[in-house]
Amino acid sequence: MALKRTPLYDTHVRMGARMVEFGGWEMPVQYPSGIIEEHRATRNHAGLFDISHMGEFIVRGPDALKLLNYATTNDLGRIEPWQAQYNFFAAESGDVKDDTIIFRFPDYYYVVVNGGPTEGDYQWLEELAKKYNVKLENVSDATAKIDIQGPEAEEILQKLTAVDLKPVTFYHFTTGEVAGVTNVIISRTGYTGEDGFELFFPAEHAEHLWQTFIDAGAKPVGLGARDTLRMEAGLPLSGADLGDNGRDPVSAGFGWAVKLNKEDFVGKAALQQIKEHIARKWVNFEVTGRGVARPHYPVTNTSGEVIGEVASGTYAPTLDKNIGMAWVKPEYAAPGTEINILIREKPVAAVVRPRPMYKRQA
Repeated sequence: MALKRTPLYDTHVRMGARMVEFGGWEMPVQYPSGIIEEHRATRNHAGLFDISHMGEFIVRGPDALKLLNYATTNDLGRIEPWQAQYNFFAAESGDVKDDTIIFRFPDYYYVVVNGGPTEGDYQWLEELAKKYNVKLENVSDATAKIDIQGPEAEEILQKLTAVDLKPVTFYHFTTGEVAGVTNVIISRTGYTGEDGFELFFPAEHAEHLWQTFIDAGAKPVGLGARDTLRMEAGLPLSGADLGDNGRDPVSAGFGWAVKLNKEDFVGKAALQQIKEHIARKWVNFEVTGRGVARPHYPVTNTSGEVIGEVASGTYAPTLDKNIGMAWVKPEYAAPGTEINILIREKPVAAVVRPRPMYKRQA
């Protein structure tokens, strides 16, 4: 099957990006300046990300809230119009089908999902929706998404819009004109651990807005630095850190986004049981020996017993350390616990650290 391409594919190629497969899409992993430089530009200035592979659904109708509250683990009844909420689609087993951010407009909900599972997520929602008075619309193909992240993100975006960005606080959003493009969704959310905005708009304006932000001082950033940024910030990658292999949101520490006291939802019974008997926990760790941890590397205790598996791992440029995330037995999850990562079958020393390992200074 041919890989999908975002509206900015040709732009990335012209800019010298190295393109790779990611969730069925052909995406830029890095530009000529390299991952470390792109990472530092985001932490210190402003990084620009093409996230147009993400999926977007509109859910409207009298039962929109009922449907989405049944489909998700968090409680959407707790947010007001112009607020967003981090959420999960769970399977009946309690496993994560996908993580999502859902935006509440005055008269509908806007559901943003990951690129790879978009089609499956939509079909699943369609099936659930048969019992509700709702109308679903998949607007993914018509929508582009650009994120600007970093300490200079607000300053750059403010130059391009008359919308006052100060009142748009974390996990709130608005709509307005940006660089001549009308009805842009402007959300103060992100995946880097930095302040910044995610912008949703008609796909035909992608090249114009991308170039406008670059001309205004933002640096293009690929998936490589996006990964190192989110790992430093302790943010999960759906399908790797979370997924259909027993990597559920409660055991991962996202119990705050699993409201077991709300009415029935998909996976509720399983997640209640999991909460009472957690078999593994998702932890951050620092490699104190020599080597970089990679997904699926075994994790052992200091006696050599296998106690878990690496989910994500990288060199962290801001921290200047090799770090990662792993699923381990609960008794090894406390910060400060010494563990080993089997790198090329040799034990390399590591230690469990608090999450997040990087936090932006206010």
